[in-house]
Amino acid sequence: MTQENKIRHLCEKGVLIPVPQSVEIGDEVNLDRISGQGVTIHSGCRIFGENTFISKGCTIGREGPATIDNCWLAPEVTVAGGYVQGSVFLSKSRVGYGSHVRTGCILEEEASIAHCVGIKQTILFPFVTLGSLINFCDCLMAGGTSRKNHSEVGSSYIHFNFTPNQDKATPSLMGDVPRGVMLNADPIFLGGQGGMVGPLNLNFGTVIAAGTLQRKDELQESRLLFGGGPLSAGNVKHTPGVYQGVGRIVKHNMTYIANLIALKNWYSHVRTRCFSENFPEELVHGLKITLALAIDERIKRLKSLFENVSKSSIRLLEKGSGQSPTLLKQKEFVQAWASVNIGFEQINHSDLCQMERDQFLAEFDRQRTDKAMDYIDQIKGLNQRQMLLGTTWLQAIVDHIQDTMVKIIPDV
Repeated sequence: MTQENKIRHLCEKGVLIPVPQSVEIGDEVNLDRISGQGVTIHSGCRIFGENTFISKGCTIGREGPATIDNCWLAPEVTVAGGYVQGSVFLSKSRVGYGSHVRTGCILEEEASIAHCVGIKQTILFPFVTLGSLINFCDCLMAGGTSRKNHSEVGSSYIHFNFTPNQDKATPSLMGDVPRGVMLNADPIFLGGQGGMVGPLNLNFGTVIAAGTLQRKDELQESRLLFGGGPLSAGNVKHTPGVYQGVGRIVKHNMTYIANLIALKNWYSHVRTRCFSENFPEELVHGLKITLALAIDERIKRLKSLFENVSKSSIRLLEKGSGQSPTLLKQKEFVQAWASVNIGFEQINHSDLCQMERDQFLAEFDRQRTDKAMDYIDQIKGLNQRQMLLGTTWLQAIVDHIQDTMVKIIPDV
């Protein structure tokens, strides 16, 4: 089908394309996956990818040219401009002008990023808001209860996710999945002109003052953190490729992967019960595909860490460290990768914590008197006891994965 015929077909369906000759539609795009109800595609836009799914009421390119490449857009999503690829955008989420959204991102209901934001392998729970001029890759952020009470990242913030040893085993968890999905946790605030050095874990209610460079976890709830700007001048010996504190990095990665697997279970068992006009079944398919890629990405990055530690052991030998305790521990650590990989593979495809899951789902189904209600309303309709059952189920998954993997990975 020619470009002209594709555009004509979309217009006949009801898609508003003010300047038809300026829009490009890839040959692989299935036009049946683009709704004709209230969709607007402005001039200079490009639509690519066989998976691309655009629901009713979406607005693309209102502020500048936009490219949609293999993405799932729920109803009333706005992509004001920029490039989005291999990601899912749920109802009323928004992407600002000039943003760069790469593979593996999920913006849940009413989450938003302002202009010139770069994200990749990033998951934002409902209502989470990123300001302007931000780089926030390899993160999961939860917290907040509504658009008026949401987690937020201030403008000009950066998540440092690449190390001097050239690895990205640096995912940071702000909040967590077991409590975050209940939409009743205190919001997290990261002040503008600041940053955090991954991997980090921050608890709900954390407030980091503007201009702060955060280097440490904050596991207590509702804490105000400030100071900790750029390091003062110093000069210490640095040996390229030699790792210190590997154990902490691995534990953070295990926690992050465990939370992703918990979220996978939530999508599979809860989201699938919440299909509605604003949440068609195809979106769950997109969520599962994207989350599977996110889990694979984290395991791949963890594998790279193991490989780099192996190189570190060789460097220690070359430096004459001989059979030092550090070298012996690193050797044992590296040799454990095959078991670690198998362990994650088995866990990722296991039906975990069935008793806790069934208890929650029975309660969830019982309270759903109006099954046409949107997902947000259904979650907010849960009482405290029901929410606790859901959190207990998901936390049991996280705990099981952590306990299992701790037995496999040697302490370094």
